[in-house]
Amino acid sequence: MFSSSQEEHCAPSKDPVKYGELVVLGQGSTTLGAPRSQQPPDGALLPALKLASWGLKNSEVVVVSTPSPQAAVNCKGQHSISYTLSRHQTVVVEYSHDKDTDMFQIGRSTENPIDFVVTDTVAGGQDGEETQITQSTISRFACRVVCERNPPFTARIYAAGFDSSKNIFLGEKAAKWKNPDGHMDGLTTNGVLVMHPKEGFMEESKPGVWREISVCGDVYTLRETRSAQTPGKLVENESNILQDGSLVDLCGATLLWRTAEGLFHTPTQKHLEALRQEINAARPQCPVGLNTLAFPSMQRSRALSSLEDKQPWVYLACGHVHGYHNWGHRSEREPNTQRECPMCRVVGPYVPLWLGCEPAFYVDTGAPTHAFVPCGHVCSEKSVRYWSEIPLPHGTHAFHAACPFCATQLGPSQGWSKLIFQGPVD
Repeated sequence: MFSSSQEEHCAPSKDPVKYGELVVLGQGSTTLGAPRSQQPPDGALLPALKLASWGLKNSEVVVVSTPSPQAAVNCKGQHSISYTLSRHQTVVVEYSHDKDTDMFQIGRSTENPIDFVVTDTVAGGQDGEETQITQSTISRFACRVVCERNPPFTARIYAAGFDSSKNIFLGEKAAKWKNPDGHMDGLTTNGVLVMHPKEGFMEESKPGVWREISVCGDVYTLRETRSAQTPGKLVENESNILQDGSLVDLCGATLLWRTAEGLFHTPTQKHLEALRQEINAARPQCPVGLNTLAFPSMQRSRALSSLEDKQPWVYLACGHVHGYHNWGHRSEREPNTQRECPMCRVVGPYVPLWLGCEPAFYVDTGAPTHAFVPCGHVCSEKSVRYWSEIPLPHGTHAFHAACPFCATQLGPSQGWSKLIFQGPVD
C-alpha cells in the first residue's frame, strides 16, 4: 500500500509512500497504495490495482420503517451500512468521504469496488495449475483496510466491503446489535479473523490469539462456530490496527500483512537468490549416486518445469538429502510416501526440495537449512519454527499449521525437518 502524504491542493509527490503488502498464504503478494496526487473519490488506477482513494467516516444515522432494505438507502450516492432489524425496520448508517485516509477493499468479487481480488487457497496448489472450486466460502465483499495518509500511516481492518451500489447490507439473519454507546455493529456470515504476532514479525516472534473483527472494527473473541449468530465477547484492550505480521483469515484464504518498515528488514529476492547460489556453490552431493545436486532457479515454476537430475530430494523423516532414485519403496500404490533412507534406514516420505521464494514469509535472513513436512519447501530454521506453531483456520471449524508457501497442512508430530547435506568427496 502507498500513501500520497500531502494535503488536497499540494503538488503531487514523485514517489508515493508505501503502506505495506498483503500476501496470500499459498499464493503470492500484492502491494497496495495511494495515488501520487489526490484523486476523485470514484477511484484511480494504479499498476495491477484499482483504488478508492478516499477513506470514509460516519456521517448520519437514519432509522427507516420499510419492507425493503434497499429502499432505506437514500439517493445521495453516499456509502452506507444497512442493518435490517426486522421485516419492517432498518437502521442505515451513512458515511462521508475522509480526505485523511485511503480505503482498500478485499473480496472474491471482480467488480470495480474490489481492489484486491482473493480466491480460495487450495492446499498444495502449484503455480500454473488451475483447480476448480465448487463453492467458495470467501465473501464477495469480505473486508476493507483503511490507512491513514499521514505518519505513522496506521492501517485498520474492518469486516465487510461496500458493493457496487456503495452499500453494505446486513440482513435479518446476520449477527448484529446496538452497542451501549448507541452505534450499530455486526459480523459477516463467515467472519473476518485476525491474529497479531507477539513481539512483532521477527526472529523471536510467537503466534498471538485469533480474534474476530466486526463491521465497525471492534475486536471480539471467536464465535462458537464460524457462522453462529451470537457474537463472541468484546475484547476492549485490543484494536483493529494491523501490525507487521498480522494474519487476516477470510474463511477460504489467509492473508499476511507486512508493513513498509517490516519489509525493509525482510530478505529480498536478490538475497534469496544469493543463498541459493551459495548452496549450489558448495556442490552438495547425493551420498549414494555421488552426483552433484543443485537447487533450480527460483524464477522457474515448480508446476511447469520437469524435475532435473540435479534436483535435491529429501527423506523427511531423517533429513538426509539425496538425488532422485527409484528404489527403496515400501508401498507400491504411493511409492514416495514410504521410502527407506539408504543412509540411516529410517522410513518416511521422500519428496523434492524447493526453495521458498516469497520473501515476506521469512522472519529472518538466515540460511535455508530446514524443510516443511510434508511439502518440502525450504527456508530458514526460525521461519519454519514460527509457521509450524501457528494454528491457521481451516474451513469453518478446524485449525492447523500449514506451509505458508503452498498451504499444505504440516505433519502432526513435527512440521519441519533439518536438512543434512553431504559435501563433495573430492
